[in-house]
Amino acid sequence: MAEVVSTPIATIEPAHAAATTATPGDVAMSEGDTLEKMKKAMQQVEFYFADANLPYDKFMWTLYSKDPEHWIPLATVGSFKRMREHSANGMEWLANAIRLSTFLEVDETGTKIRRTTEPQEPKGQFERSVYAKGFGEEDPTLQGRLEEFFRQYGVVSAVRMRRDEHKKFKGSVFTEFTEFDTVKKFLEADPKPTWNGNELLIMTKEDYCEMKIKEKGLTGKSANHRRELLSSKKFDAFREMAKAKSDGKGGATEEQKKDVFLEFLGHKILIKQDEDSNGTIDEKDIPFVKGVTLKFDGCGGDVTWSEIKDPIKERFDGKAPYIKYARGENSGLVGFYKPLSEEDIEFIKTTIKTINKNEVTWSLPTGGRETVRD
Repeated sequence: MAEVVSTPIATIEPAHAAATTATPGDVAMSEGDTLEKMKKAMQQVEFYFADANLPYDKFMWTLYSKDPEHWIPLATVGSFKRMREHSANGMEWLANAIRLSTFLEVDETGTKIRRTTEPQEPKGQFERSVYAKGFGEEDPTLQGRLEEFFRQYGVVSAVRMRRDEHKKFKGSVFTEFTEFDTVKKFLEADPKPTWNGNELLIMTKEDYCEMKIKEKGLTGKSANHRRELLSSKKFDAFREMAKAKSDGKGGATEEQKKDVFLEFLGHKILIKQDEDSNGTIDEKDIPFVKGVTLKFDGCGGDVTWSEIKDPIKERFDGKAPYIKYARGENSGLVGFYKPLSEEDIEFIKTTIKTINKNEVTWSLPTGGRETVRD
């Protein structure tokens, strides 16, 4: 199984754990063990059970809810990817490390662990989160280095590495701090935060969401829906429990999601949602029809979708085209619901002469499949 079901890359440094400087009398440390190593293991386990993670990790919440007394097998937690270096010392060593915590407890058999308090719904997670980009390529040590980097500004609840639909690291993260003041401290840091000597692109998570909404030309209900998607969790135990209560059911149930399909050239294509709540489709699901796609060149590395959609929407029966574009590229594809006539192509060329204030050229793609995604 994955370390955390929602695949966040994160850790936590709780205030109650930060003050631990001595080993309780019931913790027997064998030769070669160090308090620092045990505290590191303890803090990682505390993250799994923390309010910032447990209610939003479907796998962990299922384990938590399965036992009436909320005990979770130590061996299961010890099998997580980030726990392997600690589990190598043995389950007894790991149990002793967890006994350092005032937030967690170990049962009499030393094989199960649980929280000492009931989970509480965190407030202001969205407002306490920042976006940062410029971390380069992923390597096995990046996760830990990112956590150490953000801790220099304050106590961190979670650092989540952002990934594309193929699970590749995007070079950016969402970091949730425990205090609102830390967000301000990070954003106003002087000198500006850098990574490997390069200045990072940083902003609040809210500003990032607004940037994406503007970039895609969303307004009204579409913009509000986008905000809700970006600020919500894929799994939320509190939301599930509230829904179950309103439905008159006794236990939490997963919210049923309806499949959404796109009608395209007489075919129904399933729309999937990526981690940024973008609607995406698999290229293999797109039918090939010659002449439905145009390519633009010269946009200068940025595109606002409304620049393309709005001027030509009326000509195509009010149906907006589908745009395939990766930010930073100088070209992209625009797909239509029907093959284009010569008059259509000429209309597009004369109507959209510039994108991002740069003069662009339009052409029919050559070679490969003419595919786009929304």
